[in-house]
Amino acid sequence: MNNPLWHYIGCWILLILVPVTTGTYQVGVGRADMTGPSAEITLMGYAKLNQKGCGIHLRQFARAFIFDDGNTRVLFVSLDACMVSHGLRHAVVERLQKIYNTTYNYENFVLSGTHTHGTPGGFLMDVLYDITQLGFCKETLDAYSKGIVRAIKRAHDNMVEARVFMSTGEVDANINRSPASYDCNPEEEKKKYATNTDKILTQLKITRASDDQIIGAINWYAVHGTSMNNSNCLVTSDNVGYASLLLESEFNIDSMPGQGSFVGAFASTNLGDVSPNTKGPKCINTGEDCDYQTSTCDGENKYCIASGPGKDMYESTEIIATRIASKSIELLNSNSAVEVTGPIKFVHQWVNMPEQSVEIQLENGTTEIVHGCHSAMGYGFAAGTVDGPGEFDFKQGTTSANPFWNLVRDFISPPTAEDINCHYPKPILLNTGRIVIPYSWQPKIVSNQILLLGNFAIIGVPGELTTMSGRRLRDTVKTAIISSGGDPSTQVVLAGLSNTYTSYIATFEEYQLQRYEGASTIFGPHTLEIYQSNYKSLAESMIKRTAVDAGPSPPDLSKLNLLSLITPVFFDSSGWFWNFGDVTQQPPDTVKIGDTVSVKFIAGHPRNNVMAEKTFLTVERQDANGNWTVVATDASFETKFIWKRTNLIKGGSEAEIQWNIVDGKVNPGIHRIQHFGYRKYILGGIYPYSGTSKSFEVTST
Repeated sequence: MNNPLWHYIGCWILLILVPVTTGTYQVGVGRADMTGPSAEITLMGYAKLNQKGCGIHLRQFARAFIFDDGNTRVLFVSLDACMVSHGLRHAVVERLQKIYNTTYNYENFVLSGTHTHGTPGGFLMDVLYDITQLGFCKETLDAYSKGIVRAIKRAHDNMVEARVFMSTGEVDANINRSPASYDCNPEEEKKKYATNTDKILTQLKITRASDDQIIGAINWYAVHGTSMNNSNCLVTSDNVGYASLLLESEFNIDSMPGQGSFVGAFASTNLGDVSPNTKGPKCINTGEDCDYQTSTCDGENKYCIASGPGKDMYESTEIIATRIASKSIELLNSNSAVEVTGPIKFVHQWVNMPEQSVEIQLENGTTEIVHGCHSAMGYGFAAGTVDGPGEFDFKQGTTSANPFWNLVRDFISPPTAEDINCHYPKPILLNTGRIVIPYSWQPKIVSNQILLLGNFAIIGVPGELTTMSGRRLRDTVKTAIISSGGDPSTQVVLAGLSNTYTSYIATFEEYQLQRYEGASTIFGPHTLEIYQSNYKSLAESMIKRTAVDAGPSPPDLSKLNLLSLITPVFFDSSGWFWNFGDVTQQPPDTVKIGDTVSVKFIAGHPRNNVMAEKTFLTVERQDANGNWTVVATDASFETKFIWKRTNLIKGGSEAEIQWNIVDGKVNPGIHRIQHFGYRKYILGGIYPYSGTSKSFEVTST
């Protein structure tokens, strides 16, 4: 076979018969501002009606990543929001399909929230999740959906040939906020892990093939977005959102926050029982440790609060963000990453959770068929967590009912004997699965989804998995992929809070204690086993390329007359002797690095215009030629845009802009502060205005 002709023919036969992995994909990255209404809309996460927005500390961004192997395309979007609902995803898909037809659809598109607890709500549509926001808020839904689509469009328009690499690193930036629940898991299982939270940050690095330039990164790290506590009223992307801005500033030199071509995301994963408040919970009234099982102090949960690692919530946010961003930057600059190669695949299914059943193995070696339950919330749910305690006399770890609260529950919707038995030992506080007035209180049909980039799998999960739940589900999917003929080197990450929101997913053992996470596992004690069974089947079908039943489509709640008690902005007034944008409090003539400057303006209502892709403020520095350069916006960590109503009847408002002059970020010189906004005229129409402070000098001492 030394004949050159036969050698040539043989090479072509090999090329035809044996797929050659080039190591490259077509990849697009994009980011867009998606900040929602920043005033008088309740912030989502702590379920406190009085936690209404009063301005902006950090803007919200959507970060989109498109991967295409020439045959198959998938889309992953991480957004600075508490979670994702089917209603939001549906609104995005509708907008996308008007532009791209069916290129992006429910099957190949994962939408994942970072779980910040400091952004406007009212967009989930299911009654229970919107009720503390006074119902549905179209302003929030529109701002989010439009911003997400802008990010995806930018990614779509900037597709390039690229290589993708995977790496991991350890970060100490979390604690388990329910260690008593975690301890309920089997001893042999716990011995497999060094810690009761996942400390590993997993990263996908994306480099342009033509010049190896890093163009994007997605990081997954388990931490709750609760560094900013429930006393905060400013819109904020919290710790992981700020980590994204820190990461992006490393590669987008001389760009304002949220600008530049490099896109870096920190997406959510199995963060259900994970807190960033690393000093841990203490009784703030005594300084003593809280009760280990119930997180109470002298029987009351309101005093048991976790904090840290900083002196206040802003410093804590910065510390946690810096820790995880620094590890991400370290990984991006190292040569230890492993290249992701192989074909792209995806699989998706709608699942009606109360109708699911699964066979489980009992300790005595026998098997049993168990079922999903109609959704219900337990007493421990109302107790809240050490990151944000609830109201009234509820306690975590409650497995017995209270006659008074049962009476209240039964007035709304009494559980059936089947419900009580199905959820045992959860004492049902809200029987949400049986309530249909005015419409659904929690979803029944959820989205189960896997995206596969060669040997890297992303599991889109419709809820908050606890640490051990996440470990079990990752192992289930990885085993199913490999045993079905997938790449033995496959790595798996969980993308939590994706596509649909259904509260928590605790293990069966954790569920028994009925702390917050177990009490909020809405489909009953075997929720995790059902998900493990479903995702196992999906993984096998994806690898073997067998057909998957699409499942029952969820209801389109956007077609209903959704409940909303949110009052509109009627009009704005500057008063008799003022104009919009006038400065009512000027800065000092001279300030020094380390000071905080405060300037106040006559303002319109921020809900008149969310200022998408713009800013409510700028801090500007004058150069030698007298020109002004923007050095900070309302997306900068060192600024705060604080709005308040000064006269409800007359429609008066005030905007205070605070600028913390941080050493190392500010050069001495002449500065000024500007405010931008929109006012609503009493006879109709919304009009822009602006205001400028006097100039002031920043000195080094």
